[in-house]
Amino acid sequence: MSNMVEIRWHGRGGQGAKTASLLLADAAFAQGKYVQGFPEYGPERMGAPIAAYNRISDERSSLHSNIYEPDYVVVVDATLLSAVAVTGGLKETGAIVINSEREPKELLDQLEGYKGGVYTIDASAIAGEELGNRNLSNTAMLAAIVKVSGVIPEDAFMKEMEISIKDTFSSKPHVIAPNMKAIERGLKEVKGL
Repeated sequence: MSNMVEIRWHGRGGQGAKTASLLLADAAFAQGKYVQGFPEYGPERMGAPIAAYNRISDERSSLHSNIYEPDYVVVVDATLLSAVAVTGGLKETGAIVINSEREPKELLDQLEGYKGGVYTIDASAIAGEELGNRNLSNTAMLAAIVKVSGVIPEDAFMKEMEISIKDTFSSKPHVIAPNMKAIERGLKEVKGL
């Protein structure tokens, strides 16, 4: 399928990579796309490496497997660069988005010779400033991958995230505005080569 976009997420249990992949699937579905959003993990516990996946397409897909040659990779925790083969199978026509305060070129030596696009965003700082918890960087990372991939228009994404976040946090209305601010910043603060 030539119009399919495949995204692989790398994070640690409890960091929200699975939740972010599901939010992206919901937003794309609301835009009329065919979607898949699913995690891969076993009996790991909080802090163990996990992967999550998205397939987004204009056509129905009969693929139902993990993603081995993604168009994009999202790394929610930069410590995974040395622990997991995050660039494994990553297409050079795509990109990797890493949660890091460092510039993209500073991370090249950790990417096993990957020659595609490299983007960074200090999503942990955004989460700390907006949400009061540096470990909740998934919403800023979600916005960054939408910006980099263009998988759905930014204005539609913002509209869908506002609906999703209001629904998800209806019992905690005080977290809605900070999450929306983290998403807005994620769209603006991602930097790339």
